[in-house]
Amino acid sequence: MRFHIGAGPELQLDLTSALDIGSCRVDGVELSPGRAVPDDGDPRILHAVGGFLFTCGPDHVRHPEPIAGTSGRKYPLHGSMAATKPEIIAHHRTEISEEVIARIIVRMAQGGDAEILRTWRMDGATGEVTLTDRLTNIGPQPFPPMLMYHMNIGAHLFDDETMLSGSMYEPGGMPWTFGEGDGHVFCVPANREEGDEFARVKLGPLAPLGGKSLEVGFANDTLPYLQMWRNQASPAHVLGIEPVSHPWKKRADLQDEGMMTLLAPGEFLIYRLSFSFI
Repeated sequence: MRFHIGAGPELQLDLTSALDIGSCRVDGVELSPGRAVPDDGDPRILHAVGGFLFTCGPDHVRHPEPIAGTSGRKYPLHGSMAATKPEIIAHHRTEISEEVIARIIVRMAQGGDAEILRTWRMDGATGEVTLTDRLTNIGPQPFPPMLMYHMNIGAHLFDDETMLSGSMYEPGGMPWTFGEGDGHVFCVPANREEGDEFARVKLGPLAPLGGKSLEVGFANDTLPYLQMWRNQASPAHVLGIEPVSHPWKKRADLQDEGMMTLLAPGEFLIYRLSFSFI
């Protein structure tokens, strides 16, 4: 589904997988990594990770772990939401903005259902794209919600001038080639500047976009961590900016630390993020 107006990026919203973002083009340049991603053996994720943004959760993020109370069953890679078809319930377009609202019902691995009411908006004047997800427990039992947004960019677009900066980084930022070797992951608290409702991270300049940078913002009340990931082990060549609800730890450790707060039937949480090319 094409989603574009005015100065905004040209997006393709995925009607087969949670209304995530597949293609993202800016000034005619494709930013999504496409096939330059690792294959972890799950076709849902291989499809999703090649796009510009996909959503992990709402029952699990990161790699598979055992489901408590079962005989060895595991949560799927990055949770149950990928490959879930959305129901479009509204689509509004004016001369200066576009909005799409969808309902996504996720059957979770441990049982029960969750509803994500997803709203995409694009400001044609500023080019800013915003996402609001309302996650509601519509099942009969409480569950600990987990959510992570993978924003994946083809790293062939970067050069030695491309840096990461923002409220999570020291002044001056850091190179996009963080860590050592062909890949690295780290996860840090998502700090925000005083007076700003969002934590922010910037990636750039991007020479193929005429020196523009990608700026990502997210509300750290429900997304209190930022995970960064890169993989240059051929055929992969990708960097991920990943706002996330939980630090990079095993479920058992998160449980022991009191970080797996339950969402009761009928309760909901709101997750918000934005991005723009500046």
